Amino acid sequence: MKVLLVMGMVAGGVGTHVRSLAESLGAAGLRVVVACPSPVVASLGRPAEGVTWFEVPIGSRPHPVRDRRSVQLLRGVLQGADVVHAHGLRAGALAVTARKVARGQRPCLVVTSHNAPPEGRAARTVYAVLEQVVAHGADLVLGVSPDLLERAARAGAREPRLAVVAAPVPVAVTEEERRSIRARVRRGLGLAPDDDVALVVNAGRLSSQKDQVTLVDAVDLLTARWHGQGHTGPPPVVVVAGEGPARAALEARITAAHELTDVRLLGHRADLPDLLLAADVVVSAARWEGQPVWIQEAIHAGAPVVATDVGGTRTVVGDAGLLVGAEPGPERARELADALDRVLTSPELRADLRRLARARSAQLPDREDELEAALTAYRGV
Repeated sequence: MKVLLVMGMVAGGVGTHVRSLAESLGAAGLRVVVACPSPVVASLGRPAEGVTWFEVPIGSRPHPVRDRRSVQLLRGVLQGADVVHAHGLRAGALAVTARKVARGQRPCLVVTSHNAPPEGRAARTVYAVLEQVVAHGADLVLGVSPDLLERAARAGAREPRLAVVAAPVPVAVTEEERRSIRARVRRGLGLAPDDDVALVVNAGRLSSQKDQVTLVDAVDLLTARWHGQGHTGPPPVVVVAGEGPARAALEARITAAHELTDVRLLGHRADLPDLLLAADVVVSAARWEGQPVWIQEAIHAGAPVVATDVGGTRTVVGDAGLLVGAEPGPERARELADALDRVLTSPELRADLRRLARARSAQLPDREDELEAALTAYRGV
């Protein structure tokens, strides 16, 4: 079987998922071509055996000239493919168009919807149009969260299914190794390995969707409450691993915070698994998530989780964390602060959440599940 994977300008989990899927399909003996923009090719690195990168200029916004060129290139590269699997509505709509104008036998088309509607009236209108094109033009629509499946069905997709997005399962570590990693990470952050300063970890692209500004609001409330209520010991240190367009706004909010509020932007970190192993709590303030890979990694690490109940987060977390309200604004910040306060001030609750995380880890999908779900989808069409 020859499979063509198509994606546009992506960041974070989508690119990681497509690379993982491509490697698994190639290792299973399929011929795999990944069509995507040149910056994504560069970020994905050298392709695995059996996988070929093919540059197609799929942008994040409509562009008549560029989109026409993308359709021409896709029409050529999909010749001879048995299945085209597009990731994201932009890539999916272009794949629908390319298949329509292709000569000869046309491959089956699967499209995975990876993101909720963006902010802004114009962007949402474009998103809705792409949903319609994909729903009526693809043989099968997958979605990474239940709300996306509902949207696909309303747009006219026939029996949309939940996609499987797996995080890499880390090598198991002993308790002694965990303590060593924790000590090393804390020293790197200027924290003593055995003091009582709690470490709270957040990861992801610095963006309005991930909403780290609301996270700082929550930590600011928590810090003020910590001193006002006379908690013993210092307030927590919060670290954010990631880069993105919201950095300037986030830095401004941190500057305006309470003088004792300690939120640190670490930038891109290659040692995220170690950060998660060292965390006393991991926290997400996202406005929307699909099947967040980094939270899956946190659960595999046995970390207590506090997160907003949005998109597919509940699908990932199950009962292995505290989920708070999805409504944006001051109420969300207050609920996050309340949940963090509960976890940080209760060793018993932290221990219980670690136990639940370890149990949940065994239930999360791995790369074999991810591969089998894709192959099942391809066979079905």
